[in-house]
Amino acid sequence: MTRSIPVAVVALVVGLVLTAAPAAAYDPDITFQQGTFVLSLEGGGGAQTQGPDGHGHTGLKLWYFGARASILPLSPLGKGYPFYGALEVGLEPIYQRYDSPVHAYWAGLTAVARYHFLSLGIFVPYLELAAGPGGTDLKVPEIRSDFAFLLFGGAGAQVFVNDRMSLYAGYRLVHVSNGNTSQPNRGFEAHTGVGGLSFYFK
Repeated sequence: MTRSIPVAVVALVVGLVLTAAPAAAYDPDITFQQGTFVLSLEGGGGAQTQGPDGHGHTGLKLWYFGARASILPLSPLGKGYPFYGALEVGLEPIYQRYDSPVHAYWAGLTAVARYHFLSLGIFVPYLELAAGPGGTDLKVPEIRSDFAFLLFGGAGAQVFVNDRMSLYAGYRLVHVSNGNTSQPNRGFEAHTGVGGLSFYFK
């Protein structure tokens, strides 16, 4: 898989989001009702940011994909207020591939939390955080170990095609570190884009 494939996937999802027809009979209080199960398939990619220290950086390029299984543990909160929304929590196995200037991987299981803002109809912005451990064979000056944590935070938006399916695209800042379980552990960050689709099962 080349670097162009994740970019094409994100571009396709963004295009679908922008051209999706209004969802028939979409009601956020029903779609996001307590106990709803959410299955999401996603992929993305990006590049390492320049670190603030004087050691330089490897300039890693990466792509990733994952499948998230989540639940909405609460009913929508704060109806009538700007923060009206719903919490999603779940688990996501992620495979992250580094393809330039070295070839390596990270693979592991992350715990993910998203907060969906429901005041704008079928257009639903979100904020997300995730963290989890995994195995890796990445050996660069920033990190050199068989184990590393992956953390990310981001923001994006989804558009509902119908009351059970949405398409989404967003931005993630990805951080990789081994938590000082071995040295070196300068860690690194990467700016990435992500796109995917979610299915809501009541």
